[in-house]
Amino acid sequence: MHKRILLLIVVSLVFLCPSALHAQTQTQTRSRIVDVDNRPDPVTLLRERIAVAQEPSERNRLQLELADLLSTGGQKPEAIAELNKIASSNSFDPIGFYNLGNSYARLGEPDPAIAAYRVAIEQRKGRYSRAYNNLGVLLLRTGKWDEAQEALLSALKIESFHYAEASYNLGRVYAARGQNDLAAREWRRALALDPQHEAARQELVRVGKDDTILVTRTVAGRSSDTASTRLQLDHVSYNYLQQARAESERGKNSEAVETYRRLLNRNNGYFPPANLELSFALVNLHRYDEAIANLVEVSRRDGARYPVGYYHLARLYEKKGELKLAEAAFAKAAELYTPVNAQFLVDLSRVREKLGDFKGSLEAMENYSKLMRERGQDLTWSEERIAELRSKATKQD
Repeated sequence: MHKRILLLIVVSLVFLCPSALHAQTQTQTRSRIVDVDNRPDPVTLLRERIAVAQEPSERNRLQLELADLLSTGGQKPEAIAELNKIASSNSFDPIGFYNLGNSYARLGEPDPAIAAYRVAIEQRKGRYSRAYNNLGVLLLRTGKWDEAQEALLSALKIESFHYAEASYNLGRVYAARGQNDLAAREWRRALALDPQHEAARQELVRVGKDDTILVTRTVAGRSSDTASTRLQLDHVSYNYLQQARAESERGKNSEAVETYRRLLNRNNGYFPPANLELSFALVNLHRYDEAIANLVEVSRRDGARYPVGYYHLARLYEKKGELKLAEAAFAKAAELYTPVNAQFLVDLSRVREKLGDFKGSLEAMENYSKLMRERGQDLTWSEERIAELRSKATKQD
């Protein structure tokens, strides 16, 4: 009897209270949905993790992750603010600073990216080929060709010249300077190391025959075909050229100078790529007057083909205090390059200011600012510089 009563109570509860059980189930379901919908904000989570991070490298890694998250969400100023925290830290974290450079570069901030790569390289005591490569790319983009070449050669030396991407980028530097034969040399080297390097292959296809040197059996400076501007060298001279280039890129400038001179002695003292490259080796040896003599010859005879000669002439004239000559050479370099290298305009503005020509300096900076605006670059520095020059020009009136 007692058991029957218990069974009846249980059955009654089941039939009489289904709404209560259903309500409990709905509450649990709603609770689970709320948990899913109210997941903590990933930005907040990252900030909390950053706050308790013990190691600088871990904190930097999390801040880079946070910056990437903010940038993806369209919050570029906030992302840059996070990157600036890493940049202003004194942490020893070469990988972190390398990645910081990459993050700045992705956000279109070349100057802080360049600074970050330099810190990474310094912390690795100059043994950081990937940072040198990326640094070279950004210096190329900002028109600082000589610094780009130096950075990329440093990357190649560290890797014993077995670094396809650095060779490809060095080729781009040479092409920008109008040294297309040297550019083709680097792209061939990149393909030899990485046959799948499609960008290097495409660049080689774009290089015309007139931009490379034809090797012949006889000594000749130019093609016998008067309609062609293609340069020619006999086998011995061409071998001298390659030897001098190898010596130069490995820092053996004295040996390179002698080898370039052997080539020139076989070609009546003039072969434009050799004279141009010889001048660079002479500059590295601080033999400025000899370098100027070669650059003057190239500019006089082949300035339109090698306008970079004017640029280097201008730099040497400025170093020697011959500012009028420097101004003329910078102006010629800016005129001949298409598209114009914005850095040339900055250099031209600087020299004109030294000459006291504030109006001319202002004009060059305004052209620079216009160019940067068209390229979507930051104008903060140039606008400040323009305001300063405009004030000086007004007083000059």
